[in-house]
Amino acid sequence: MTYPDVPFPGLPPEQEALFAAAAATYARYRPGVPDGAVHLLADILRDRSTPVLLDLGTGTGQVPLALRSAVPALAHIEAVDVSPQMLDQARDALVPVLGRCTLTLVHAVADAYAPLAPLPGEEVRAPDLVTCCRSYHWMDGPGVLAMADRVAAPDAAVAIMGDGSLWTHDADWTRALRELIQHYLGSKRRAGTDNSYTEPRRSYEEDLTASAWSDVTEHRIPVARTWTPERVLGYLGTTSFASPELFGERHAAFEEAARALLHSLASDGSLVEHSVFTVLLAQRPERAS
Repeated sequence: MTYPDVPFPGLPPEQEALFAAAAATYARYRPGVPDGAVHLLADILRDRSTPVLLDLGTGTGQVPLALRSAVPALAHIEAVDVSPQMLDQARDALVPVLGRCTLTLVHAVADAYAPLAPLPGEEVRAPDLVTCCRSYHWMDGPGVLAMADRVAAPDAAVAIMGDGSLWTHDADWTRALRELIQHYLGSKRRAGTDNSYTEPRRSYEEDLTASAWSDVTEHRIPVARTWTPERVLGYLGTTSFASPELFGERHAAFEEAARALLHSLASDGSLVEHSVFTVLLAQRPERAS
C-alpha cells in the first residue's frame, strides 16, 4: 500500500527531478548497507516478537531489504521517501521477499510522516527502529527526531547512518576525479542544478543530543569497496554533485574524460575505496539500557 494517493506538495522541482532521474540506476550503482551495520541493527530487533521498522528516506529500499533477511521475525515495514520513483524501486525490491511481513510505502518528507490510523480492532504498529541511511542530510533533522519521538515505541532506537561519498573520500583516484568534476562544474561542490552544497549548521550528534534521543553511541565500521571505472560512472549519475543534468551538453565530454582518467588510475581494472560506515545509534535516556 502507498499513501497518500494524491500528489505530495512541497518538494522543490530540482530535487524532484534529481531523484526521479536517479531512481532507475540508484539500486544498481549505490553501495549497499555493510554487513556490520546490518548485524548491529538486527540485534536491536532480535528479541522482539513482531518488530516494526520505519525507514526514512528509504530510496530504493536498501535498509529494509537488508533487515528483511537478517530479521526473519520482521512484521512490518514503513518506507518513507519524497520521490514516488524511488518508492516504485523500493516496492520492486521488497515485495518478492516480504513473506508474511507487511509493507507500507509513504510518499512524504520525513518530518511530515504520520502513520495511518489503525482500523477498528487493529493494534497500533509503533516502530521499534527508525532508520535514516545516507538521507538525513536532505531532511529537517530536528523535525525528523521530534516526529520519531511522537510515533516510535517507548523502547525504540533511532539509527542515523552513512559513509560520505566519492566526493569526500580521500584517495589519489578520487582526488583526481573530483578535480575533473570541478574543471567542468566549478570549484564548489554542487547539490543539484540550482544549489551548491553547504555544511550543516551542527553535526548529527548535536542534533541527537539536543533531542529526545540523547543517549547516543557511535559505531564505526571499516568498509573496503572495489569499483570498476564503469561502475564509478554509473554511481556519479545518481549523485547530486555529478548527475548528467549538471553538465548539460558537456556531459558526454565529461564522461569520456572521466572514463579515460579512471582507466589510467585503475590497478588491474579496479579502484579501491577504504571507507568507514558510521552508525549513530540513539535511544531516549530513560529507556537506554
